[in-house]
Amino acid sequence: MCGGGIGGLAAALALAQQGVRVKVLEQSQELGEIGAGVQLGPNAFSAFDALGIGERARGRAVYTERLMLLDAVDGSEIASVPVGDAFRTRFGNPYAVIHRADIHLSLLEGVQRNGQIELETSTRVERIEQTGDRVAVTDQRGRTFEADAVIGCDGGKSVVRQQYVGDNARVSGHVVYRAVVDEAEFPDDLKQNAPVVWCGPNCHLVHYPLRGGQQYNVVVTFHSRQTETWSITEGSQEEVLSYFTGIVPRARQLLSLPRSWRRWATADREPIEQWTFGRATLLGDAAHPMLQYLAQGACMALEDSVTLGEAVRASHGDLAAAFGRYQRSRIARTARVLLMTREMGRIYHAKGVERLVRNDLWKGRTPERFYDALEWLYGWKPDRCLAD
Repeated sequence: MCGGGIGGLAAALALAQQGVRVKVLEQSQELGEIGAGVQLGPNAFSAFDALGIGERARGRAVYTERLMLLDAVDGSEIASVPVGDAFRTRFGNPYAVIHRADIHLSLLEGVQRNGQIELETSTRVERIEQTGDRVAVTDQRGRTFEADAVIGCDGGKSVVRQQYVGDNARVSGHVVYRAVVDEAEFPDDLKQNAPVVWCGPNCHLVHYPLRGGQQYNVVVTFHSRQTETWSITEGSQEEVLSYFTGIVPRARQLLSLPRSWRRWATADREPIEQWTFGRATLLGDAAHPMLQYLAQGACMALEDSVTLGEAVRASHGDLAAAFGRYQRSRIARTARVLLMTREMGRIYHAKGVERLVRNDLWKGRTPERFYDALEWLYGWKPDRCLAD
């Protein structure tokens, strides 16, 4: 397993459940996650349960009351979707928010309790060679690890994908600033138990509670004026403020709260028809890196992992056959999510007449109609995740 992030640990758990011994190779010195909050749809909780860490993840999540979309230009409500009892009944699981590190910790605890999984840190994969039914992985120090198969879970800038696919990233020009703010410093008038999205022209802002309401996640996104490269750097409040001049004060106050920002210049890749190559396959962001607008990046990695485990079970341990079935089961779904994520970014950032169309689009829509529209995404279940 190349990569010890959310996808790598989830895939390790899924394979270990099928009796497969797994070695996880992680390039960092310590296992952990950078970032801040993550939104979890019901499909993520279905995956957590299948991986055997449902209770751990549930205990660290904040369960929201609704999803809210507001117009940052005039402050009006665009949509408010309840995610209480009726939502849980429809999809079998809740909607929640959680710190990204708490997802990783829940997975790591499951991995550490499993005797089938070995963790190797400070190991950056540089080359993969396949010979017959064996795979050799070489790291930055020239060490070689041999196995029956390899899974590239090494993120959007995957070395495994580069070797087998060699495609270029699609830099979006959209920049994301993320920060976590303590509850005592967060404005009382914004303390809703909901992911709240303020939609502005070529920008949007998001906030929601974390860790029992002790902290709040703050995320702002804008279309950069400069040519961007795919990167994570320190941000500046001055830059953020310069992009949010035409929004209501209630939303704009978010920009002065964080003491420090992390700046993500974002990218995705075009969907591909093949990500399995013999005894090597891709998973999570390595297979389908996507933008953040549907809040499904981590969820898709979790679904991938469960599906991979189910494919191994259905293939009676034949990894090459399992990889093929896993790929067939995931290509179309993850491509749909990736492409719909791009479209959601356009909707969030609408301006002019397109903004008016967006605001009319969901006016008066009942919760049931919203649920119907989300069925394709949130209705995913482990027991029917495999393609025929």
